[in-house]
Amino acid sequence: MSFEQLLDNLNPQIVGSLKRAIELGKWPNGVTLTEQQRNLCAEAVANWEHRNLPAEAQVGYVPPKKTPCADKGDEEQQLNWV
Repeated sequence: MSFEQLLDNLNPQIVGSLKRAIELGKWPNGVTLTEQQRNLCAEAVANWEHRNLPAEAQVGYVPPKKTPCADKGDEEQQLNWV
């Protein structure tokens, strides 16, 4: 099965289970995820979300600021190079 076929077979419930496994570091049966398994799960989740969800609903989404490098109400700050 290719990676594309795998993504085609995923659904929100499976993606939720993969996210949970990544968070806990183990499968539902208690077996620890290897680093490779964790990376593959994260890649599958990210790709599935990119295909099926709007950007705002994807893991890791950070909304853009209206003013770059400044928070609301902050005064402009000078950048000093050391």
